[in-house]
Amino acid sequence: MKLFQEETDRNLLPYEGIVQYFGPVLSISAANDYLKILLKDIPWKNDEAIIFGKHIITKRMVAWYGDADYQYTYSNTTKKALSWTKELSELKNLTEKITGTKFNSCLLNLYNNGEEGMAWHSDDEKALGKNSTIASLSFGAERKFYFKHKDTKEQISLILEHGSLLIMKGETQESWLHSLPKTKSVKQPRINLTFRTMLY
Repeated sequence: MKLFQEETDRNLLPYEGIVQYFGPVLSISAANDYLKILLKDIPWKNDEAIIFGKHIITKRMVAWYGDADYQYTYSNTTKKALSWTKELSELKNLTEKITGTKFNSCLLNLYNNGEEGMAWHSDDEKALGKNSTIASLSFGAERKFYFKHKDTKEQISLILEHGSLLIMKGETQESWLHSLPKTKSVKQPRINLTFRTMLY
């Protein structure tokens, strides 16, 4: 376990943004316990998007939590935040302690297997503010995660491990896209908790 051990200033991006990877911040047993609880207790729903006027329902499932009933709009759809569970509060507190950043909301993603992924995008909605920090906790299957610069098209990739923490801050959302590519080799589920600070 690398808990606080590799809290480093090393930036994975070469320019115009800051991405730091802390590796696993939980023991394997603790990460396993959280994964089981999140799979069982979160009211997962298939995500929805309206793209070019067409209503799309994804295989990927999501849930939205926050300090208040914040509304979050992306892909032309709006979600209303649920109240924190005990386990999500614990994980929020851990993430805040490691990153030194306060968060008021969390978008949870469930990828049932490697055939579910996320296309290139930026988390640059106005409600998040400019140059905001987003912290991402991963549970379950290890997946490859990519960044691509919007202008130069340069790409950076890393493997997101079970129980690991990644943070994106500075100009990252303004200058870079990120994605979780699909892969037929992964058969197990992955849950991703993205802690955010909404401006309200």
